Amino acid sequence: MKSFSDSYKEAGVDVTAGYKAVELMKSHVARTMTKGVLSGIGGFGGLFRLDMTGINEPVLVSGTDGVGTKIKIAFIMDKHNTVGIDCVAMCVNDIICCGAKPQFFLDYIACGKNIPEKIAEIVSGVAEGCVQAGCALIGGETAEHPGLMPDEEYDLAGFSVGVVDKSKIIDTSTQKAGDIMIAIKSSGVHSNGFSLVRKVFTVNEQNLARHQSDIGMTLGDCLMTPTRIYVKAIMALMDAVNVKSISHITGGGFYENIPRALPQGLSAKIARSDVRVLPIFDLIARTGKISEHDMFNTFNMGVGMCVVVDKNDADKAIEVINSTGEQAYVLGELVESDEGVIIC
Repeated sequence: MKSFSDSYKEAGVDVTAGYKAVELMKSHVARTMTKGVLSGIGGFGGLFRLDMTGINEPVLVSGTDGVGTKIKIAFIMDKHNTVGIDCVAMCVNDIICCGAKPQFFLDYIACGKNIPEKIAEIVSGVAEGCVQAGCALIGGETAEHPGLMPDEEYDLAGFSVGVVDKSKIIDTSTQKAGDIMIAIKSSGVHSNGFSLVRKVFTVNEQNLARHQSDIGMTLGDCLMTPTRIYVKAIMALMDAVNVKSISHITGGGFYENIPRALPQGLSAKIARSDVRVLPIFDLIARTGKISEHDMFNTFNMGVGMCVVVDKNDADKAIEVINSTGEQAYVLGELVESDEGVIIC
């Protein structure tokens, strides 16, 4: 007998809409399949076989995150095919900070009402993020929550697992004064600080659609620009030079995230003039009258990721990163200090 429940539908949950959503998303999921995938979507668990070639002591590295209140912008703009990229990025960019290569991803979508076409649109972004990260989307969950949130709203979270050989885990203790910190450019605000962004700007349909000469596009298009996924760049970099630490610049900006990858007694000394701040951050600071300290303590300021290498490896590291399509430059150097980050 085909699964359906009129009583459950009257209560606000349409199980048949869930089945339709799965059918619509299958083509997107198929794009992410890698040779390790042993199961299709629809089962109770996603099966994945690790490729252990060249790995002597495998260590699993996991990461989980969501998109935050950036999703409010998606609601206003009725644009749902990129927040999935953000969700994947927030997870896999954390995983690679340990030197691990992401293997698979699972998503979780909670919605007020399951609109199959919208759910498939969200998953199309998740799939694109997985393709960029080189990992497989092997499962997920869509939960209809009538009464918990408005019909047109949803929340999105994800979970990823990567693997690294124990001997290749990034060893931050090898850092020393004189090592060089390299910045990898962000694509914009990424997926952090949007509670402050929404406070600064009046985020309604009219204002988001207005072209801003400062940033060369509409405010909405700028804010919805997907988070960069740095897996390809970091994997290539690790094959080329000895990477001593990696920092993913997310919520908390420079002051919170950079010290997480530094040993006690070392700080990152950064010349303010060397930071290639993107125009959107100047617009946020000016519009909201936000202090420079608070900007650097909230946003990535144009730097999505920082890596530390030996001074003699800096030029090669920048060349390798740039060859993958990213943009890298010298951000600063490590000095003996317990301040964490020194912007001067």
